[in-house]
Amino acid sequence: MAGSPTSGARPRIGVLALQGDFREHIASLTELGADVVPLRRPEEIETLDGVVIPGGESSVMDKLSRAFGVAEPLADAIRAGLPTYGTCAGMIMLSSRITDGISGQRTLDVLDTTVRRNAFGAQNDSFEIDIPMPDLGEAPVHAVFIRAPVVEQRGDDVHVLGALPDGQVVAVQQGNVIASAFHPEVAGEDRFHRRFLDLVRTA
Repeated sequence: MAGSPTSGARPRIGVLALQGDFREHIASLTELGADVVPLRRPEEIETLDGVVIPGGESSVMDKLSRAFGVAEPLADAIRAGLPTYGTCAGMIMLSSRITDGISGQRTLDVLDTTVRRNAFGAQNDSFEIDIPMPDLGEAPVHAVFIRAPVVEQRGDDVHVLGALPDGQVVAVQQGNVIASAFHPEVAGEDRFHRRFLDLVRTA
């Protein structure tokens, strides 16, 4: 990887900053000691050790990422092993398939999942819940869902990190890609960002 950090160096993380709550991710990762930059241009990708795709409006993010020429090189970099974390709309962007997507909506197709957009309803149907996630530690994860997706199908290589009490899958990992349907950066929950940075350091 072009931007692989040397031992002890601060990893350089790009947060896709075309739309959505990228500022919150920048703040969370900066607090954890990363060198964080907004990602808006394709030539910036090769300088990165990892990338975060934030929450927002997935269809708008899709259009902008293609308009700015970022989508294709980003997908190629992720397939080549670039550690990646996506939240909410970011999970949709990473997934291979969408149900209830808008006409013409595309994804980066780097995570072997089928996700449903707005699975829990509109903005006023947002909710918070504590979810046990043994992979991330003993204490449950406080998850904030805002117009969130849900994983309806997943490939054999996709590991479930967290599910709701009814079994709906809301956090997964496949190799170098982590995705959550909820917003840890809104809840002050840093374990997903820590897990992502661990991926970056071992990449």
